[in-house]
Amino acid sequence: MKQRKLGKQGLTVPAPGLGCMGMSDFYGTRDDQESIATIHRALDLGVTLLDTADMYGCGENERLVGHAIKGRRREVVLATKFGNMRDERGNFLGVNGRPEYVRACCDASLQRLGVKEIDLYYQHRVDPQVPIEETVGAMSELVRAGKVHYLGLSEAAPATIRRAMKVHPISALQTEYSLWTRDVEAEILPLCRELGIGFVPYSPLGRGFLTAKFKKPGDLPVNDWRRNNPRFQGGNFERNLKLTERIETLAKRKQCTPAQLALAWVLAQGDDIVPIPGTKRRNYLEENVAALNIELTPVDLKEISAAAPPGATAGLRYPEPAMQAVNR
Repeated sequence: MKQRKLGKQGLTVPAPGLGCMGMSDFYGTRDDQESIATIHRALDLGVTLLDTADMYGCGENERLVGHAIKGRRREVVLATKFGNMRDERGNFLGVNGRPEYVRACCDASLQRLGVKEIDLYYQHRVDPQVPIEETVGAMSELVRAGKVHYLGLSEAAPATIRRAMKVHPISALQTEYSLWTRDVEAEILPLCRELGIGFVPYSPLGRGFLTAKFKKPGDLPVNDWRRNNPRFQGGNFERNLKLTERIETLAKRKQCTPAQLALAWVLAQGDDIVPIPGTKRRNYLEENVAALNIELTPVDLKEISAAAPPGATAGLRYPEPAMQAVNR
């Protein structure tokens, strides 16, 4: 498995990693047995970067990952996140970056995961009510205590990232990035490279849209969160379907699936980029890993980029209330 460096602090991980969120929440029904089998298969293939968060399934995803890696902890680069608060019913309660909350969340995650340390610990969303210096200061205490090895941020604005770096080195920034979400190319990616921060794109397959498996909104499971996503609704869905059809055409030419082409494109954007496509099924995991074998020429990259240029996707990437929590 190809390895890439995240940041300048010594963190080396495989590309790609595995996003575990959908195993427990948001994307239809759960199948814990298949999810655990998928994690085991990922480790066998060398996909050892596992990404979870305390909010996924209200802690259930961390428990699932912890169960899956029991006995194989040394193989895993374990990443989790804190900051998004939910109640027992899953309702979103806001963002919390207070130092005491940071410490409590870390201890709770360690217990659910059944481990003694977390390899990469992210602030999931930035709390506008708490100076980033205080939050990252508390995170740095976790490093000194040996509970965490490396620090990361998620969906943070450039000014926030610069301020955070003055408190403690940030090894990774996790933000949405794919052929249908290219906002980061303007400022965020160049800043990460300036500061030596690795970049971890989540949803590199456009929340599954770029797999070309959805032809109409009704193809989504009834209990799937994406039904409420603006990009999966009405006229936006139809416009975005045309974008995916262009990717399908290019994928046929390269003799690969649309998902593999979309993921290969993200991987080709730089050796400091480590996408974490999420899946809860072994067949899709293997399809994603096979994207590593696709070689894209400069002409290929130009054609793919032109098929899905920045700003081409219709609709916000989150409903309006959730959009207020990103890039701050």
